[in-house]
Amino acid sequence: MTEIHGPPINVHLPDDLTIPQFFLDSAHSLRPKRPLGVPWMIDDKTGRKIGYEELRARTHGLANALSMRYGIGVYIQHMADYAPVVWAIHRLGAIVSTANPAYTTEELVYQIELTKATTIIAHSTSLEVAADAARQTGIPYERIVVIGDSPLRQFANVDELVKEGLAARQHYVERKLRPGEGKTKLAFLNFSSGTTGRPKAVMISHYAPIANAIQLALHARVGDTDRPRDKQRFRPGDLVSACLPFYHIYGLVIIIHSMLYCGVTLVVVPKFSFVDFLESVSRHRITHLILTVHGMLVPPIAVLLCKQDIVAKYDLSHVHYIVSGAAPLSGELVAQLADRFPNAQIGQGYGLTETSTSVSMFSPDRKVGVVGSSGTLAPGITARVVRPDGSLAGVNEPGELWLKSPALALGYYNNPEATRETFVDGWLRTGDEVRIDKDREIFVLDRLKELIKVRGFQVAPAELEGTLLMHPDIVDACVIPLPDEYNGEVPMAYVVLRPEVDERVRRDPAEATRVKVEIIQHTAENKVAYKRLAGGVEFTDVIPKNPSGKILRRVLRDRAKEKLAGMKAKL
Repeated sequence: MTEIHGPPINVHLPDDLTIPQFFLDSAHSLRPKRPLGVPWMIDDKTGRKIGYEELRARTHGLANALSMRYGIGVYIQHMADYAPVVWAIHRLGAIVSTANPAYTTEELVYQIELTKATTIIAHSTSLEVAADAARQTGIPYERIVVIGDSPLRQFANVDELVKEGLAARQHYVERKLRPGEGKTKLAFLNFSSGTTGRPKAVMISHYAPIANAIQLALHARVGDTDRPRDKQRFRPGDLVSACLPFYHIYGLVIIIHSMLYCGVTLVVVPKFSFVDFLESVSRHRITHLILTVHGMLVPPIAVLLCKQDIVAKYDLSHVHYIVSGAAPLSGELVAQLADRFPNAQIGQGYGLTETSTSVSMFSPDRKVGVVGSSGTLAPGITARVVRPDGSLAGVNEPGELWLKSPALALGYYNNPEATRETFVDGWLRTGDEVRIDKDREIFVLDRLKELIKVRGFQVAPAELEGTLLMHPDIVDACVIPLPDEYNGEVPMAYVVLRPEVDERVRRDPAEATRVKVEIIQHTAENKVAYKRLAGGVEFTDVIPKNPSGKILRRVLRDRAKEKLAGMKAKL
């Protein structure tokens, strides 16, 4: 197979604008006009509608006040003020490093020290950790800004700063970029969710999210008025449930920037709970669900939507579009989603922090995407599938995915070794094993370092996990390799059971054995022999995951090795 190219980009990609200059201050040929009265955001909790003028004013006011007081740096939390805070920082020419509000002090200290942040903007619920991290890293309390009500007056408040900035004359001069400078001027230091080692800070330019928003709009054929309205994927006035965390690249680029670019209104959900999510979707008549990184939920939200009886109590007929990612959806799960949401386009996409963000998406010509596929390449992207020996793989032949994209990151901050390993001659080595079929559909098989090799056959843990999640007793699952003298490795599963099943197996060892046998049989009925759970099944209370929701398989691999070593020691 030669290199695979996405469609050409036939519109201008501005390389002399910062992110707020592009999204707030300029027009673009592809960008649809938002009708009067259609808000940019809606606060889910209060129902308050936030329009363009308010967002732009809050961005300016905050930038003005910050310029009179500080420099700038790290932000924590998820709410309607997230975008104005980010844009205000960019107005000042500073860099934003988004952080998980659930971080411990140690994790936040690591991020602050690596990025050399000088100011923390934190929600009041994260204030204790933010203050402790500031103390440990030498950031004075005067450089902590709070969103929400603060119990201590020593911290500046975003609302107060906005009022202060709007009341004063403009104190800052916004920098105008030279042609091409947007490609190199840093906008974000977002942390990758690699499964080995400590997280790395990915350097993302202003140009990259702008390019990716345009790429996604081109792929979805935004503005194609020749298509009937019900066939158009993103339409001004549509509403998306903005429940993905904004600190994560998917929430930051796909939700905040790409959806706003396409004219979609964000319904901002500060904190996720499944019942509240259903209430919100029904109350606002939300049309778009982007489930990509909710692998961090137990179980993943796509599984909840299919398995929970409570879903049937809500009218969800207005849902027009559902996309998922992070791990392949099984055919059974896609079929169940289609039953739950008969009017929705349903499929999968693929992206990375290092590609800022979307690489592929299911075709706008398909109501339901090809099962197991992450879609076809977005415009402007080139792909290679590379064999272990460096040669190009053939059609349907597995190999490592290499990518080129105008939205590619610049490398890893202060980590030249990792940059050299991953960014090679303009290509990104993704570390993901894929195959691409004759129709150019991309099938992500697994992380190369996580594949289980059974007698020379390669088994993708994510594939087996998708099958396990369809078992009625299982709410979450992780498959790992177990050493085996004959096979080399065999698959073993850790599963989280539904509460009522878990209670039964804890009371009765015979019931535990019966459930394990049933789970092993369930997998055997759906997979070829070498993919069966020859390593057995273990119950666990939780599947360990990193802040981005990706499974930390190494934790369970170590647990399995310790148990195996203990059993051998007793022999």
